Amino acid sequence: MKGITKTFGALTANDRISLTLHRGEVLALLGENGAGKTTLMNILFGHYLPDAGDIEVFGAPLPHGSPRAAIARGVGMVHQHFTLADRLSVLDNITLGTEKLWSLRSRKAAAKAKLASLSEKFGLTVDPDALVSDLSVGERQRVEILKALYRDARVLILDEPTAVLTPQEAERLFATLRRLVDTGLSVIFISHKLNEVLDISNRFAVLRQGALVATFERTDASKQALAEAMVGRAIPEPKRVRMAAGDPVLELDNLVVEGPNGQTLLDRLCLIIRSHEIMGIAGVSGNGQAALADLVAGMLTPRAGAIRLHGQTIRRTAPALMVAQGVGRIPEDRQAQGVVGDLSVAENLILEDYRRPPYSKAGILQGAAITAHAQQMIQDYDIRGAAPRTTARKLSGGNMQKVILARSLERAPRLILANQPIRGLDVGAAAYVHERLLEARARGAAVLLISEDLEELLALSDQVSVMYQGQLSPAQAAETVEISQLGLLMSGQNHPAGKAASHAS
Repeated sequence: MKGITKTFGALTANDRISLTLHRGEVLALLGENGAGKTTLMNILFGHYLPDAGDIEVFGAPLPHGSPRAAIARGVGMVHQHFTLADRLSVLDNITLGTEKLWSLRSRKAAAKAKLASLSEKFGLTVDPDALVSDLSVGERQRVEILKALYRDARVLILDEPTAVLTPQEAERLFATLRRLVDTGLSVIFISHKLNEVLDISNRFAVLRQGALVATFERTDASKQALAEAMVGRAIPEPKRVRMAAGDPVLELDNLVVEGPNGQTLLDRLCLIIRSHEIMGIAGVSGNGQAALADLVAGMLTPRAGAIRLHGQTIRRTAPALMVAQGVGRIPEDRQAQGVVGDLSVAENLILEDYRRPPYSKAGILQGAAITAHAQQMIQDYDIRGAAPRTTARKLSGGNMQKVILARSLERAPRLILANQPIRGLDVGAAAYVHERLLEARARGAAVLLISEDLEELLALSDQVSVMYQGQLSPAQAAETVEISQLGLLMSGQNHPAGKAASHAS
């Protein structure tokens, strides 16, 4: 890629970027949220037209603005948010668009044979007849990669491939990537997880504010050097200071929560979180963490057991009631649950308070007060690329998360639900989120931190517990826990729920 420039109005997303990818290498493309990484890759794949610059693939010019041309030349892209049809089978998703509309019959047998060969060769096991809607996140990731390989991709773009994967699924993905690279495939790997990119990548290119500011060979790269290049300054890691826990803020006593089909999501769950305390919850996705978060957010009602907030039993749960009781919510999916994409930043910042003064008087929204509040929050929380009237969906992931933080934390909540708070965030934004959570803890808040990032949990938490099959292991002081211990508990070994299942069998 030579001299690639792309603007959106007054914003320069890519500023004369030149980038080279060699055969059989993994090139990590790094930068803060909004640095221009995804835009650059969308130009390479043909989703966007560049304003200036040229692209050559295997020595020949690549036409601009044509995904079909990119695919034909061997470029494949796995997007951060999967582009699969849930109600179609794996095989149909993979072959979609590869057969001519006027073909008299589908060549499913040949397609299935090719898919089986690719699956075996690269260790990407998936049932070709399964509906995508029935697959786990890790299995969907495999389908996206197989879709690119089925089209004979020789250059594979992976945009935040591990953002929604468990550590185990990420390890399987890396094993696959190593096999692919050994066969000569070239990979562009976008990620904010520096430990991962250092493990898998051969070279590193860093973007900042739309420009290429640094490149590193593997021998010259370190976590600190990459982080400083990304943000332009040293990033001190927030440190948790030992602090005596206070009175209980949230108590869950023998809670049972069932899903819509009667399945048990939480099974006799007990949990106590105190003021000045961060309680970390680890676990493989799908073991009840989402149900726990929805319960605390007021979106689920238990079938049995008791919920106590500040010593008072909660008889009825609802999101508005939990907010009124001083619960601040940082949801797992910031796009689907955290913000309303078509509303402005200013509107999103008052979503939990828009009925109250000074934002509303006699049922009429007060525009001046709402705008002034937004301007203050944008400044206080360093929400970049935002003005009060900016549509929320135009923000990068990190700045969208800052909108949610501002809305939740400015109310000085006594209990904070932080569900995967740094998923998909760059190192600078992640450090900012951690700093704010530690500030809230110091102020006296209780924090329920649900995360699949074990390093994050051990760095921030006072106590750590592991969720497995809807049950929590006994809480342990974070200083006494090893990551290997957590891994065993996450797989059911040494976990009360795992032992119970073993005895039952």
